[in-house]
Amino acid sequence: MRRFNINHVTEYQFSSPVSLLPHRLLLRPRESHNLRIESSTLEIFPGHGLQWKRDVLDNSVALVSFFETADRLRIASNVVIQHFEDNPFDFLVDDYAVSYPFDYAEAEQIELAPFLQAVYPGDRETIGGWLDGCGLSGPQETFTLLDQMNRRIAGQFFYQMREAPGVQSPASTLALNSGSCRDFAALFMESCRYLGLASRFVSGYLFTSEFDNNIASTHAWAEVYLPGAGWKGFDPTSGEVVGNRHIATAVARHPEAVPPVAGSFIGPGGNHPMPFVAVRVVAL
Repeated sequence: MRRFNINHVTEYQFSSPVSLLPHRLLLRPRESHNLRIESSTLEIFPGHGLQWKRDVLDNSVALVSFFETADRLRIASNVVIQHFEDNPFDFLVDDYAVSYPFDYAEAEQIELAPFLQAVYPGDRETIGGWLDGCGLSGPQETFTLLDQMNRRIAGQFFYQMREAPGVQSPASTLALNSGSCRDFAALFMESCRYLGLASRFVSGYLFTSEFDNNIASTHAWAEVYLPGAGWKGFDPTSGEVVGNRHIATAVARHPEAVPPVAGSFIGPGGNHPMPFVAVRVVAL
């Protein structure tokens, strides 16, 4: 078991006071038998009302309504967690799904249908050509297929941190031969769906070594549903199977559905604030 302290600060500075419209925050880690929250605080400026809820995928969502104008927005989340995913390879896949291709059990197909539907249907031919060229579309052991695809993306493409919002389409990532973590996660996810494997997008945090001075960032990866094992995480930015360095805050069918902070404002024209984001994950 590992304990982590996660500190995430987002700030916007405006040139003049604005009216902040409701904001949606996905900052609280997803609790499970592998992850427990010891403590959690959320500090927000300016004056506001706060409501917590669970969305359709059981993500913990904070809905913030502001009741005063301000020239600054500050959101500071601090969470202490216990993470028990010490061995990410400690799982068994049901016999019928050990080898690819396979069909999901009828009882699960209805639940998994949204995670089998392409988000970028126009990219299917391009994705299929890439998979064929990599030898990743033929019969083989299911986990080997996923592990090789995960490592292939990490090794083939150039990582580039992108400040622009949104996610590149898989076809764009393949054409540019580069992308951010969310772009690689989208490519992995859509490749899985092309192959008939249910997958979803994950947003969260990544712990780095103490030797990196606890420099951390928001991060994105993908999960694949493996019968018998459940949703298993794969990080195509590093080529790792997800373990206790990864801390999920939200999952989604669509890769653009779960930004950590989302909202808008009303104010004078030309008011285009740039966000300041600081993330620190410390092992305790």
